[in-house]
Amino acid sequence: MRIARFFIDPPLETSLRLALPERAAHHATRVLRLRVGDAVTLFDGRGGEYVASIAEIRGEAVSVEVGPWQDVEREAPFAIVLAQGLSTAERMDLTVQKAVELGVATIQPLSSEKSVVRLDARRTESRLAHWRRIVLAACEQCGRNRPPEVRAPLSVAALCQETGMPAAKWLLAPDATTRVRDVARGLDAGLIMAAGPEAGFSEAETRALLAAGYMPVQLGPRILRTETAALAAIGAVNAIAGDG
Repeated sequence: MRIARFFIDPPLETSLRLALPERAAHHATRVLRLRVGDAVTLFDGRGGEYVASIAEIRGEAVSVEVGPWQDVEREAPFAIVLAQGLSTAERMDLTVQKAVELGVATIQPLSSEKSVVRLDARRTESRLAHWRRIVLAACEQCGRNRPPEVRAPLSVAALCQETGMPAAKWLLAPDATTRVRDVARGLDAGLIMAAGPEAGFSEAETRALLAAGYMPVQLGPRILRTETAALAAIGAVNAIAGDG
């Protein structure tokens, strides 16, 4: 039987006894129907994971006993930064969730000229918190112990000025002549791929990305939706580069 996994924010230590956060406690008892003595896995984002067990259930409160740390990692062989154009709520949520499952290291939302979604400061903070919760839940599900970073949204112009990005830069474009399989090897230093929103990047944004060194790359003869394109590219890169 698959052992339940929970993210714990405070740093974990062997022999520690602690209460599960409210969300995790509810999931453990009401959804998974765990009982005292059942094994669980805990991780705190610093790498590796801890063997643990349910020590006590009292009403809605669940305590766990933390056991030994295990040096277990399930990260991709190289870091992928996904620069994803903001899309409508369900589509963006799906992209974030599945990108985590596919192993991306960083998610960089992009506000584009053609984005349907417009975020003010208040909504930005709310969406960031929401996406980060999705990231943690996806890590619990897929086995990753190092949650990807979700950065505050940038404009395409600001992205083009960012330093410290991987040397390999892709612009996902259905009319490109270069295919993923042609350039998916030798990415040990990492990769950033830019994917547009529902209506794609504007002509000015595309020119700016090309000037910043982004290589147009296509995924095949079909035009993919925004929530599909980046995920298909990440999956193809993983398969070619040997992640699985």
